[in-house]
Amino acid sequence: MRIGPFPRFASTLTLAATVTLSPLAAAAEGTGTYYDRAFVLAAHQKCRLFAGPVAGALSAATLQAHGAALRGGAAETTLRETAGRARARAAAVSCTNPELTVVRDRVADAFDGWARTPRMTFPGTRAAWSADRLRREDAGWRLMQASATGASPVTFGVSADPLGAQTLSAVVSFVGQPRPYAARIVMRDPGLSPRPWLTPAGIAVLPPESQRRTVWSAGTDAADQTLLSEGRRQGEAWRFPDAGADSLAALDPREPFLIQFLFRDGSIATARFEAGDFAAARAFVALGTI
Repeated sequence: MRIGPFPRFASTLTLAATVTLSPLAAAAEGTGTYYDRAFVLAAHQKCRLFAGPVAGALSAATLQAHGAALRGGAAETTLRETAGRARARAAAVSCTNPELTVVRDRVADAFDGWARTPRMTFPGTRAAWSADRLRREDAGWRLMQASATGASPVTFGVSADPLGAQTLSAVVSFVGQPRPYAARIVMRDPGLSPRPWLTPAGIAVLPPESQRRTVWSAGTDAADQTLLSEGRRQGEAWRFPDAGADSLAALDPREPFLIQFLFRDGSIATARFEAGDFAAARAFVALGTI
């Protein structure tokens, strides 16, 4: 089905059948999935097509498709152009167009189920983000990725206290050594290095130190037992400002970032993480608990 001069608008009618595809499946489709989701999102922003939960799920899925396309080899410039075309098409379509109503109903049906999903895993190139929206009465991870520094497990993500307040956190369990006095997130600084550093094999690496951004922890406490890695009985939870989450969400999904713990003897313990679909997973968590 086509609407006049809008050849890509027809493909949005198939979106309801593809919104639940995994990121790996989306990657196989190139930029087509990203175009479709960006178009529907732009149409919603113009015409207010969906209720809050569905709109939030669509936003998360659009970010997911963006990350999948990058991992599949699409250039960021290509994706910016794709998003621009999608917005231009949405701007040209009337909010009263009957076929847009068909698209709205089919997409709403598909994303309504997606919005009611309690847990999702967002795979990356080497690591994954686990997202959990189930309501609980104790502290827990809303969004997390696991790593380690040496033999010490490190979990990083968004934790929630028993009252539901969420904090960007790193939880580490050091054994047999002094406790660190500070912790920091180290990542590429887009203001100094606009593009990710890619090797000839397409693997993203951290840029030189002069082009990195550091986000320092805002404090630390003993970690709740429910935040510890399996088999651990103690650990420290390091809190980071919300600006750190915004910075991570702006990274290329192929990029690494570091959590570093600083000791008074001058040593540094480093855990490596992958940006992955942090932005999409964060948007999914923002849909609220169920």
